[in-house]
Amino acid sequence: MACLPLLNISIPGVLPTPTYQPGALALLSLAMIFAALALTYNMLLGTSGMLSFGHALYFGAGAYGLGIALENLGVPLFPGVFIALVGGLIIALVTGVVAMRVSGIPFAMVTLAFAQAGSVLVRRNSAVTGGEEGLSLNTEGVPDWLVGVADTRNLYWATLLVLVIVYLVALWVDRSRLGHLARATRENELRVRVLGLEPNRARLIVFVIAAVCASLVGVAYMLLQSGTVPRAVSADLTITVLVIVVLGGVGFRWGAIVGGVIYTLLDQRLTVLANSDVIESLPSVLRIPLSEPLFILGTLFILVVMFLPGGIAGTVDSRLRRWRAGRAGGDQVDGSAVERLEDADAEPAREEARS
Repeated sequence: MACLPLLNISIPGVLPTPTYQPGALALLSLAMIFAALALTYNMLLGTSGMLSFGHALYFGAGAYGLGIALENLGVPLFPGVFIALVGGLIIALVTGVVAMRVSGIPFAMVTLAFAQAGSVLVRRNSAVTGGEEGLSLNTEGVPDWLVGVADTRNLYWATLLVLVIVYLVALWVDRSRLGHLARATRENELRVRVLGLEPNRARLIVFVIAAVCASLVGVAYMLLQSGTVPRAVSADLTITVLVIVVLGGVGFRWGAIVGGVIYTLLDQRLTVLANSDVIESLPSVLRIPLSEPLFILGTLFILVVMFLPGGIAGTVDSRLRRWRAGRAGGDQVDGSAVERLEDADAEPAREEARS
């Protein structure tokens, strides 16, 4: 992935331009943004079993936090990033403590309420957030090597770095004692309490870590897009990320990345396909639905849920497990046959020894 900007690779129908040109790099960077955001959501749903409809609030906190810090405080980029992350941390702590008082569907509804409140605040405070028009990035405090179309390669590498950081954090959470406790809470909270552990504290820590990582992804999105819009804090974006996680496979880190990349490529390229002459030449029965990218994405999602209930990663993992089990069973059968043959060969020697 790091070498792609240095290569001349063309994939017709998938990438708009060769990989060294800004068009392809911008599309791949956006795909990595959604892959990283899906990784943060997978920490909630896959590791802790928390269904949240307000995760985009923390993504928007990072994007808007950086924009407001650069515009109103006049700080350079890296202090602005720090301010955005601290803001996302505080919002996650406050909302998380309240939301953790309930679980299951009530938890999802509480997070949805917080997301709706954040969306209203963003839309109504036009003097600070830009309102419905969104907030543009003030480039005065941003280094020149991260500004402009000519520097898309640097933005690509910065986005890739964010994806790697989020992946390493997700890996640490999954393999740490915190992650084991969160998964145990997801499976049987009562048993965890009987053992004298505190499941709510573990869930809250995972919730805050995922939120801060989402804020970091929001910072990268703000730099890549040179601005942000109110959709960045809406429940609609959270549902999109939920679809990505389900498409890739809940509980699989690499599945979240694959789901984010596939969804972004389909979302962007289907729009081009919908306006193509091929679709326009079809009968109205086919042309009308196929000219709507959301219709095609929705159909693909339904097919995945019906025929690949574990998502892409879950299906691949189950088939690999069956294949390994088949090989292990075959090896065990072969081993037993070899032992029987060896016993048959050794029987005359044993008879002679007994004589």
